[in-house]
Amino acid sequence: MKICIVRPNYDSHIVAPPLGMGYVSSYLKSRGHETKIIDGLNLGLNNDQILQECKNFGAKLVGVYVLSAFFLDAIDLINKLHNNEMRVVLGGTQPTFMPKYTMDKTNADFLVMGEAETTMADLADALDKNISCDTIPGLITRTNLNPAERPFTDNLDEFPFPDWEQIDPTKYKKAPHGGFIKNYPYAPIVSTRGCPYRCTFCASPKLSQRKIRFRSPENVVAEIKLLKEKFGIKEIHFEDDNLTLKRDHAKKICELLIEQNIKVNWACPNGIRADKLDDELAALMKKAGCYYVAFGIESGNQEILNNVKKDTTLEKIEQGVRIANKAGIMTQGFFIFGLPGETEQTIENTIQFAKKIPLTRAQFLLLDVMPGTELWDTMDYEAKKDWGVKSYHEVTWVPPTVSLEALKNAVPRAFKQFYLRPKQFFSIVRFIRPQQLPFLFKRLLAYKILGNKK
Repeated sequence: MKICIVRPNYDSHIVAPPLGMGYVSSYLKSRGHETKIIDGLNLGLNNDQILQECKNFGAKLVGVYVLSAFFLDAIDLINKLHNNEMRVVLGGTQPTFMPKYTMDKTNADFLVMGEAETTMADLADALDKNISCDTIPGLITRTNLNPAERPFTDNLDEFPFPDWEQIDPTKYKKAPHGGFIKNYPYAPIVSTRGCPYRCTFCASPKLSQRKIRFRSPENVVAEIKLLKEKFGIKEIHFEDDNLTLKRDHAKKICELLIEQNIKVNWACPNGIRADKLDDELAALMKKAGCYYVAFGIESGNQEILNNVKKDTTLEKIEQGVRIANKAGIMTQGFFIFGLPGETEQTIENTIQFAKKIPLTRAQFLLLDVMPGTELWDTMDYEAKKDWGVKSYHEVTWVPPTVSLEALKNAVPRAFKQFYLRPKQFFSIVRFIRPQQLPFLFKRLLAYKILGNKK
C-alpha cells in the first residue's frame, strides 16, 4: 500500500527531522508498504501543495502528525484530503489524549493512540487486505471508539532506524532544537522512550505510563555511525526525555563512542535531570564528544517546584549545573513562568536563580496547559483551550496569585536580564550562522524581546 506520512507547515522556529515520522516510515517499509514522508514544515509547503504531493504519489492512506500547537492547520489539511477521497489516520499527542474531540473536529477515518509503528502497520495490512480495522489494538475507528490498548514494545532494538533517506538531515534548515549549535549537518536521535517522573505540566508521564524503555547502547552507536558515514553528520542531538536517567546506559554509549573512535560532537537539547549527573559521568560525556546539555529547571522557587511535582530541589539543580560546567560542558536551563503558585516574587526568584547558577544559556517560556498533562485534567481545561493561541509564547492561563501584566512581562524581562551580560551574550553570538538570522529574528519576536519596552 502507498502511504504518505505528513507534518503540516506551521509557525515554528524549530525545524528538525521528525523522528517519529521517520520511525513509522521505516517500520511500514519493513512490513512491505511503500511510503513518502512529506514534511511541510521543512519544505515550506502549504496544505494545497501537500495535498498535491499526496495525489502525485498515489497515496491510499495519509498519516498526519498532529500536535496541539498546529491543530487548526491539521484540520484544514484533513478536510482537503477528505475532499479528494483519501483515507486519513492521525497520530500524535492530540489524538492520543483527546480522541473523541479530535475525531469530532476532524472527521478523520482513524486515530492512533500512543506509539504508532505497529498500529500503523497493522492498519495498512488490514486496508491492503480489505478487512475490518475495528479490532486493531491502539486504533480508533469511526465504528470503534474504545479499542484495546496497544502494549508497548519493550525491545526498542526491534524497530529499524528512522527512514533517514526521507528525512535526510543534510537537507534541513538551520533551525535546530536549542537554536544555535556547534556543527552542521546535525541529526537528532533517541536512545530511550518514556519518563518515570510525574511533572504536572508535562504529558510524558501519561503518554509513557511513567515507564522508560531503552535501546541497547550498541544499537544507538550503530545509528550514530551510520549517520556519520552515510550523511556526513558532525553533530548528534539526543532528544531523550532523560538520557542520563540510567547511568550505565549513558556511560556505555560514551564508552562505545570512544572505543570506536567516532568523532562527533553531541548535545542534549531536550534536557536531562540535573540530579542525574555526577562528576565521573560528566567527564566521560565530555570525553565522548558532549559539549552542551540542557536542564529542565522550570522555576527558581522551591514551592513552585513542589507544586508541579518536580521531585527535586534547587540545591540539587544547582549542583548538577555546576558539575556540567566544571566538566567543560555548556549548559542551558529551561524555565516556565505561570506555573501554579506563581507570584511577582517567584518570577523574580526564577530570574535571579538563572543568573546565579553557571548557565551558559537560558530559555524562558510561558505555561501552556496541554492535553495529557495532570494540569489539564485537574483544571478541566478542555473548555478553556484556545487552539489559535501561540503555545508557550502567549499567556493562556493566569494563576490567581499573579497579575496578567506581570506574567506577560516576565519572559522578555528574564531574557534581557539573562543575556545582557557579556559572557551569556557572546556565548550565543559566536554560534550564529548567516542562514539562521531569519529564525533568530522570529525567536526575538516570539519572546517579545523586540518591541517590548518594559
